[in-house]
Formats: sequence, structure tokens, C-alpha cells
Amino acid sequence: SLCRIYKKTSGNGSIALYLGKRDFVDHVESVDIVDGVIKVDPAELEGRKVWVYLACSFRYGSDDLDLIGMNYRKDIWIKRQQIYPVDGTKPANTPMQEALLKKCEDQGHAFTFNIDNNLPCSVGLQPAPEDVGKACGVDYEVKAYIANEADDPDEKINKKDTCRLIIRKIQFAPGTIPAGPQADISKNFMMSDKLVHLEASIEKELYFHGDQIPVKVKINNETTKVYILILTVGESQCSVCVVVLRREEVKGESTMEKTFMVVPLLSNNKEKRGLAVDGRLKDEDTNLASTTLMRPGMDKGMQGILVSYKIKVNLLVSSGGLLGGLTAR
Repeated sequence: SLCRIYKKTSGNGSIALYLGKRDFVDHVESVDIVDGVIKVDPAELEGRKVWVYLACSFRYGSDDLDLIGMNYRKDIWIKRQQIYPVDGTKPANTPMQEALLKKCEDQGHAFTFNIDNNLPCSVGLQPAPEDVGKACGVDYEVKAYIANEADDPDEKINKKDTCRLIIRKIQFAPGTIPAGPQADISKNFMMSDKLVHLEASIEKELYFHGDQIPVKVKINNETTKVYILILTVGESQCSVCVVVLRREEVKGESTMEKTFMVVPLLSNNKEKRGLAVDGRLKDEDTNLASTTLMRPGMDKGMQGILVSYKIKVNLLVSSGGLLGGLTAR
């Protein structure tokens, strides 16, 4: 069957990297294997070896912030394999690898990586239109290179001896969907002995990209004051507001029960700097970042960016509070 193959060739043409896909799924309990093939022309190796590595890196600063050679990039996890000369035994080839090896003939060499399931998914912070260089975030890279040793800090690897492809680790939601959360509060404000009751809830805890999220709000205003309701949805890790619904007025001594339909979409928030988005590949669109699923025993320090979402309901006194400019909420 026809399938798309991703290829990157080194500047000197000695090695070429092939991948059958660039999206690898985290199924919570396990992660898709990263399988590929490297074509090696030994004519210009000059006794050196060919290596391949898979690295998960966290970039926490933009290129224009680099000072005195500092690199705002940290390798969270990295694995290497020697490709040529062949060293040790290799796992069984996948059907995609078998097809590529037939085309590469005796110059093809397969490689396979297993990604740990405690590693973060690909996520980036949306840059401002005027920002330059690579965006901050977590990304995965497959890189083939020619060197004498796998990782010798004293050996300088020429750029023409390397080829690389950025891949994404994306997350599928778990099969079971817990019931949605509910929050309520009762409060009395200054100069009033009666209460305002506010309750908010959603039907389930998990939603997919593009889903409508029905937010049910109940208000019982026992006071004589008029309140303004404001509902927002945002990413809590960066305090970036994604959706702001229209205001609703709640009159004195009245009740209100209403369901608001919320649809957080990146297409409506493309100008917001610092918004977390799923890892972006060149010339491809993406979505708002998925929530980080933390399993027991996972190290938060290895996650790079933790993503979560919250729904916030504000109730404000419309008169501006006791002193006019002082708002009670």
C-alpha cells in the first residue's frame, strides 16, 4: 500500500534518514516504537562510525536570549545506537523497515527506539508574531551523524555529517472518562446579611479537540444587589485566557440557571503569546496543548511544561462595591 516516507540526507550525502511517520502516540500505558532506516554510503566515512539518537529536549529560552554561548536547552532524555558498522543484535524489523531495506539494498540499516512512557508529550509555547528563532517547549528529535565516538565532548561533529528529523509524541486519552467536577460557594457581601449562592459544573472530566463543553451555572441571589457573571476558560499553567463568554446580569432577589457552551479553539487565539500548543511540525497546523496526564511515580521535573485547564466563574457587584471603584466579587 502507498504510504508517505519522510527523508533527510546529510550535507555530504553519506547518510540518509528515513521515517514512516512523525507522530508517535502515547497510549498512557505504552508508547509507539520509533522505527526507521538509515542508508549509509561508507565511501566518505574515513574509518568513522554512524550513530543515531533519539532525544527529548526542553527549550526554556529563545535564541535571541543566548548570552556568552549559553544554550537555553536541556536534554530530558536521550538514547543512542551504533548503526555502522553493525554492533550487536537488533530487534525484528517492522513491515515499513522491510520495505525500505529492500530499496536501500545492502546500504540500509534499521533502528528502533522505545520511548519511556513517563516522558512529556510534545508541547510548545506559541510565540508572538515578532519573535524569531525556535519557540520554547518540549520536542523530540531523531538525528543520524558520523563520528568516531557516540558522545565525545572533545569531538566536533561537522554539520554536513548529520541529518535530523523532528517528531512528535502525542497523547491519546484513556478509555474511561470520569464524571465532571462541580464547585459551589455561598457568600455574603458587606452591608448585606443575605447570601449569594453560586454553583458551576460540567458533565465529564475529559473532552477532545473541538468538542463543545457545556458549563452549567446556577445562581441564587437572595440579596437586593445586581451582579455580573463572567465565565472564562484558560490554561492554568501560564494563566492565559482562552475563551471569555459574554457577561450575564443577575438581578436582585432572583435565581438563574443556565448552560454555557464553551469551545476552546486555537484558531480563535492565534495572537496570544505564551499559549501552550501541541508540538508543531514545519508547515503543519496544531491544536491547543492536551492536558498533561500524571501517573503515580512520575517525576514532574522531567515534564518540562505541565498543561492543565480550568473553568472560572466570577460574580461581581455591578455597582462597583462600597466605594464605587472597589469591586466586590
